[in-house]
Amino acid sequence: MFAVSPVSSPRPTGIASIGPGGLAWSTVRLVIARCSVDYAGRLSAHLPSATRLILVKADGSVSIHADDRAYKPLNWMSPPCSLKEGDGTWTVINKAGEKLIITLEEVLHDSSHELGVDPGLIKDGVEAHLQELLADRMEVLGNGWALIRREYPTAIGPVDILCRDSDGATVAVEIKRRGEIDGVEQLTRYLELLNRDPLLAPVKGVFAAQEIKPQARVLATDRGIGCVVLDYDELRGIEDDKLKLF
Repeated sequence: MFAVSPVSSPRPTGIASIGPGGLAWSTVRLVIARCSVDYAGRLSAHLPSATRLILVKADGSVSIHADDRAYKPLNWMSPPCSLKEGDGTWTVINKAGEKLIITLEEVLHDSSHELGVDPGLIKDGVEAHLQELLADRMEVLGNGWALIRREYPTAIGPVDILCRDSDGATVAVEIKRRGEIDGVEQLTRYLELLNRDPLLAPVKGVFAAQEIKPQARVLATDRGIGCVVLDYDELRGIEDDKLKLF
C-alpha cells in the first residue's frame, strides 16, 4: 500500500487518452512521490526508488523530474499517449507502444491546477525579426532550401523554423541573438522529439545566432548540429548572402 495526501482539486482516474486526437486534460497535475520508473521501448532505462516530481501536462505529456537538472526531465513520454492508473502503478503508453511504468511507493502531494490559455513567449524584438527575415530568405542557408513553417509546434514548445534542405531532409533551426549552451540544449530536445515522428525523421539541426559562444559551438558540433552566424544588418538591408556557415 502507499499513502496519498489529499488533492486540491478533482482529477482524472482510470484510463485517459491524452494528446492530439484524444481527450486532452484541461489541467496540469503535479505529483510528488517516492517512486521508481522503468522505460520499455527501443531502449530500456530504469530509475531506482527516489522522491521525484511527476508532471502531467494538459498537452498530454508525462515527465519525471528530480531536484536538479533545471527544467530537463529524467524521463518523459510525449503526446499522444494513454495513462492507466492502477493500484500503485501508472502505465503510460505512446502510439508506438513504448511504455513508461511508474511504481508509486508513497505519494507526498497530488494536486491539479487549471492554468488557462497561455499567451505564449514574446520574443526579443531582434530574435523575432531574425526569424522573420531568415524565413523569407531560406536561400541564405543553402541553395534549394525551403521553408515548411515558422514556429512549428511541438509538445515542448515551438521550433523557430522547420525547413527542408536541397536534398529534401528536414531541418530544425533555432534562432538566438546570443548563442549559448542553453540554446543548443533547447534545440537538442526539439530534435529528440521531432525525430520520433516518422513523417519528419531524420531531422537535422541548425543553431543560428548573431554570436555563438565557443562552448556552445563545441557542444553543437559534438551533437552534429550546424552553426550559422547571422548578421542582422545584412539580413535587413543587403541582397548578397553573407552568412558564415561553420
